[in-house]
Amino acid sequence: MRQVLLHEGSSQLDYEIRDIVKKAEALQALGQRIYWENIGDPILKNAVVPAWIKEILTNLVNENSTYGYCHSKGVLETRQYLATKNNKKGGVQITSDDVLFFNGLGDAIGKLYQFLNPYSRVIGPSPAYSTHSALEAAHSNKEPLTYNLDPENNWYPDLDDLRLKVKYNPNIVGILIINPDNPTGMVYPEEYLLKIVEIAKEFNLFIASDEIYTNIIYNDTKTKALAEVLGEVPGIALKGISKDCPWPGSRCGWMEFYNRHVDEEFNKYCATLENAKMVEVCSTTLPQKALPIIQEHPKYQEYLAERRMEIAERSEIISQYLNDLPYVTFNKTNGAFYNTIVFKDGVLNNMQTLKIKDPAVKELAESWVERIGEPDKRFVYYLLAAKGVCVVPLSSFQSELRGFRITLLEENKEVLHETFSKIADAINEFCTSDVEKELVA
Repeated sequence: MRQVLLHEGSSQLDYEIRDIVKKAEALQALGQRIYWENIGDPILKNAVVPAWIKEILTNLVNENSTYGYCHSKGVLETRQYLATKNNKKGGVQITSDDVLFFNGLGDAIGKLYQFLNPYSRVIGPSPAYSTHSALEAAHSNKEPLTYNLDPENNWYPDLDDLRLKVKYNPNIVGILIINPDNPTGMVYPEEYLLKIVEIAKEFNLFIASDEIYTNIIYNDTKTKALAEVLGEVPGIALKGISKDCPWPGSRCGWMEFYNRHVDEEFNKYCATLENAKMVEVCSTTLPQKALPIIQEHPKYQEYLAERRMEIAERSEIISQYLNDLPYVTFNKTNGAFYNTIVFKDGVLNNMQTLKIKDPAVKELAESWVERIGEPDKRFVYYLLAAKGVCVVPLSSFQSELRGFRITLLEENKEVLHETFSKIADAINEFCTSDVEKELVA
């Protein structure tokens, strides 16, 4: 071409969560059964949308207004509803003008970073959720900036690490938290949130809080929304309905702007996000109109309670298989529907394998691991080929730790037990396979 077409940051847009699907599909073509643990889609794992939600949507589909454009910021009545809901918590107060809708939270996350100055950076947690880390890095043409979550301390953030990185990198303008966290399932305790707010205040930063899983917290765990702890610090909460309804195909997410007028630069930034949505005209109307009707339905809270209980139960079942394995560090989750398992130092190497009976599958697996450098990817690819279980390597989450992420979504208990029995067996076999080779030699 006459000119280079791609933005330098495009190299950051790798998404292993979906890329590994291509490998799983190749195995399916060879007759392998796949146990999907790679993506947080409740519908994929047999979640049933309640009849009362379907009835709400059916009624809305019969209304002509759902077929038209809505206000560029979003349906006014829904924005008013969300502002009132936020204000009842007693923290930072907002109006409907502080709520901005997007076509899914992924769209909102993309815009969050797209309009920042390329030299301005947002530091986020590691392990990182790929959508945040990839898009933040892409906008800046740099590697993602991260602070550590500690698997030896319930995955809580290393606040000393965060503060030092903020102090010595003046390009950092914002701190990202994901609460509850993806990929670890950790829930931020209030005292940690308050200390992060202190750091933001000290260095004149804004805080972005991804709260998409805010309705999925269990095991009697407590936290606070960003608006409840923020004080006078500028902030943006990112929210959506895709995980708790469950309705990921709705593509309905939104931002809530907090304290936008306390800082002129932050206010300009929020205004730019609003203007960008005006250029697109608006986000999808139907799910916005459905949102308050669903959340105020008499069965909604009961439905949420049932979902939390079911996910907590799965968390216990998974613990039975993985908690006592000597080769990994395991933390039972308290929020969202993911768990991240970390291999202990020195456990992995580039010689380990799993037994694969089918010659064609074995050849395929060996071709996958031939050129990779990360030993957790080696485990993940062998797990997929040998056991049919599709998980995501931790090295794909901008982490120096090595492990993998699983979901807590399988509705069929028999399949759930089968899946995690396979994972536990694979860990034991893989981590001792190089020893067996030495004995044979």
